[in-house]
Amino acid sequence: WAESVARGMTSIGLGRHDTVQVSYGYGLFTGGLGAHYGSERIGATVVPASTGNTERQVELIRDLNVSAICCTPSYFLHIAETAEKMGISIEKDTKLRTAVLGAEPWSEKMRKRIKDSTGVNAYDIYGTSELSGPLFTECTEMNGMHIWGDLAYVEVIDPETGESLGPGEKGEMVITMLQKEALPIIRYRTGDITAYDDSPCPCGRNHLRIERLSGRVDDMLIIRGINVFPSQIEYTLMTIPELGEHFQIVIDRKGVLDTMVIRVELKPSAFSDKLSDIMKLKKNVEYALKNSLNVAAGVELLEPGSLARFEGKAKRVIDNRGD
Repeated sequence: WAESVARGMTSIGLGRHDTVQVSYGYGLFTGGLGAHYGSERIGATVVPASTGNTERQVELIRDLNVSAICCTPSYFLHIAETAEKMGISIEKDTKLRTAVLGAEPWSEKMRKRIKDSTGVNAYDIYGTSELSGPLFTECTEMNGMHIWGDLAYVEVIDPETGESLGPGEKGEMVITMLQKEALPIIRYRTGDITAYDDSPCPCGRNHLRIERLSGRVDDMLIIRGINVFPSQIEYTLMTIPELGEHFQIVIDRKGVLDTMVIRVELKPSAFSDKLSDIMKLKKNVEYALKNSLNVAAGVELLEPGSLARFEGKAKRVIDNRGD
């Protein structure tokens, strides 16, 4: 557990000269404890901030010269927003340069936005509470999360048939823990959708790598017979510069037809009181979503700060269809 996290942190360049703020929840959720003990293992100074009290989080980052943070992607965005409201620039006024983000799917476009807006390099980390918490992390190449082959054996299967899939084929990740004490975990079906890459990484490590998670088997939305993952929607929204990072998917049913509405915040710089500008942008977003998803979706453009912020995992989907 701690060893796995420590290897991951070392692979992205963190070490004993760093101060790591752990803003995952502590307690029964294993993310906070795993990041904490992994950071200690590499000799880093640990700030056990947990979640909540976001202004205090920003103050800790600034006052304690925090160089790395561990939290969910949605909470990091909230921290960055809060810092901006406090008149603090993450890039100019702090030493924060690394974020280890996990516990929910996020896209490559989101990584670019984080880098562009805060100057922070964001790395993906994967884990599950059933397997003892955070396990696998990207390296500096940012091209997939390394599976530590002496700690875990990973397969990808077709979630319907259970058939093993080959490199690059998306399916459900199955993990067998090789060094877990007291509670054996054999071919555990995680429910997470990914693919693996068995080619050597340019960083020199030869372990299998898993691609960024595209969603979960149980969070796939079926809209008018089309399979849609929230991560697909996020990726498309992040390609449109006028849109902010916060969005919500509302599913409903009118008669016998499913409907999907994407509620997304505008960036402050894109907010306009001209109805014609808003309607033009709305049509552009709907067109981009239809091209990406192969199913029509309505769009609601919201003022900045309209949607709820989350200290843990973001609630992206509201499904009102019932049974």
